[in-house]
Amino acid sequence: MSRFTQNLHDPEGERLQKVLAHAGVGSRRACEELIEEGRVSVDGHIVTQLGIRVDPSRVAIHVDGNRIQVDESKLTVALYKPPGVVSTMQDDQGRKTLQDFVQDRAERLFHVGRLDVDTEGLILLSNDGELTHRLTHPSFEVPKTYIARVEGTVTRGLGKVLEKGITLEDGPVKVDEFVLRESARKNSIIEVTLHSGRNRIVRRIMDEVGHPVMELVRTCFGNITIGRLKPGQTRVIGGSELSALMNLVDL
Repeated sequence: MSRFTQNLHDPEGERLQKVLAHAGVGSRRACEELIEEGRVSVDGHIVTQLGIRVDPSRVAIHVDGNRIQVDESKLTVALYKPPGVVSTMQDDQGRKTLQDFVQDRAERLFHVGRLDVDTEGLILLSNDGELTHRLTHPSFEVPKTYIARVEGTVTRGLGKVLEKGITLEDGPVKVDEFVLRESARKNSIIEVTLHSGRNRIVRRIMDEVGHPVMELVRTCFGNITIGRLKPGQTRVIGGSELSALMNLVDL
């Protein structure tokens, strides 16, 4: 083992290929081949020798540049929040909270951002503090997608207006993408993607342009989609999906 590799080696740790296999990267032999091909890095350094041992809770491991979550104590969950649920883990008013949907889990989870009480859809819960911080920090500009039923007849020209930007009482805002899904006399269905995390931002935008929101569902958070989840259901985020989410915020 080279002096360089020795600096990364933890004699009390697990073999790197075993850690990768447990994380779902592939079979033990497939992970050994990835290491030998120079496709695995530990704390930013390429490793090509099979003898290295690591502590999964103390190192950052990437395969082909993609971060692999190897710390089994870390958990990230996608939840379909039903309307009427407050985006907190506990509530002194006795209202239904996010905790009610993950109370069977041993891990102490925290919500990644919020949805207002009337909005339903995708919200993430995690005990990974650094991932949570980055996903909610404005500098990383994580995109979120919403589908809304709004009052009135929406024209396609509204998309150009919103993509160019409008000004609210707390400053300018614009959407990244606008899709008019259905337009009728009394109400319309739109899809908007934006990275702003400001409070009730979609509702405030649509109020400003004269089309108040009647129903609102968040369908995507970064690369995570609501998929087949139904209100109140959860699923664990892992594998390549989690790697892509971590890469989105430079982890």
